[in-house]
Amino acid sequence: MKLSTSFSLLAAIIPYALAQSPEWGQCGGIGWSGATTCVSGTVCTVMNAYYSQCIPGSASSAPATTRPVSTPSGPTSTSAPAPAGTGLNALAKAAGKLYFGTATDNGELSDAAYTAILDNNKEFGQITPANSMKWDATEPTRGTFTFSGGDQIANLAKANGQLLRGHNCVWYNQLPSWVSNGQFTAADLTTVIQNHCSTLVSHYKGQVYSWDVVNEPFNDDGTWRQDVFYNVLGTTYPAIALKAARAADPNAKLYINDYNIEQSGAKATAMLNLVKQLIADGVPIDGVGFQCHFIVGEVPGTFQTVLEQFTALGLEVAITELDIRTTTPASQSALAQQQKDYQSVVQACMNVDGCVGITVWDFTDKYSWVPSTFSGQGAACPWDQNLVKKLAYNGIVAALTS
Repeated sequence: MKLSTSFSLLAAIIPYALAQSPEWGQCGGIGWSGATTCVSGTVCTVMNAYYSQCIPGSASSAPATTRPVSTPSGPTSTSAPAPAGTGLNALAKAAGKLYFGTATDNGELSDAAYTAILDNNKEFGQITPANSMKWDATEPTRGTFTFSGGDQIANLAKANGQLLRGHNCVWYNQLPSWVSNGQFTAADLTTVIQNHCSTLVSHYKGQVYSWDVVNEPFNDDGTWRQDVFYNVLGTTYPAIALKAARAADPNAKLYINDYNIEQSGAKATAMLNLVKQLIADGVPIDGVGFQCHFIVGEVPGTFQTVLEQFTALGLEVAITELDIRTTTPASQSALAQQQKDYQSVVQACMNVDGCVGITVWDFTDKYSWVPSTFSGQGAACPWDQNLVKKLAYNGIVAALTS
């Protein structure tokens, strides 16, 4: 009799347990069809119209609203203190966005002055590992996975109460030679992609808000990039990767991420057509990442319009790798223009409900990738080499508080 009663109670409890989202899991938003209650100790908190999340304790935030376009103002000072008691992430969340974040890398984490800023979740509510989750770092030989670098950053995000963006599953670059030079059949490469994506995403299941599942599939003219994935599988490989990622972590948001899609043109059109086809085919796709590696004075004026083309499909969008480079040493006029440029880019996201957040591609010039990639260019980040806020910081604050 007691055993029968226990089974009856268990049967009654299981549906409620299964209907609850885990800590940091999604619990609501436009288009969400999953659980709308959270596990004990967490509260379903509205981050924006498209995303509610199970946050430890209690919190609330109003859904984002569409704002009129504002014209960036000129620089007002050479330093950039935020309003007292705030930071970029606190301001972004107060305005209805999910986060303001930054990329980081493992070698930087021994710099105490740097991590004192990185760990402040009022400044940064999200972090992206710049390199330690890429294919060469996680599966250097076939079937042998290493996660120590990615785990370090994942654990840091958890300790700081920051969201984590997975970066990335399938990319033409930073591949081990066994992948880039492999002589694969279509069936074999399909298995390779499925195994890599499944193992990587499942390892971080429940820890990652979103994944850049496919990174940079297009050339600037809108044609498909000629790499091992396209050469063997044609246009089918994004769907293979996305399906494997969804099966590995049903709660993670799945993105395709690229650069030079921020302006109307062939590349943005190619991405739009790809995601339309994926949606039509029933392939899981939640968002598109706009890298936003810009040059001072050359921020595209059609950025907001392009964002809206994607959110009109029911997708979320995010600025994923923002920096704005200039010729070095940077002149005062260039830094003043950079302030306006940062403001206009962030403002575009603020004006679009479905733009969930902004990530800079590291916050300080000290660790920027730009100088080693673009000769004579740099000074691309909101903090300078000495970890001092630049005028660009003022521009970001102005957009977040407009």
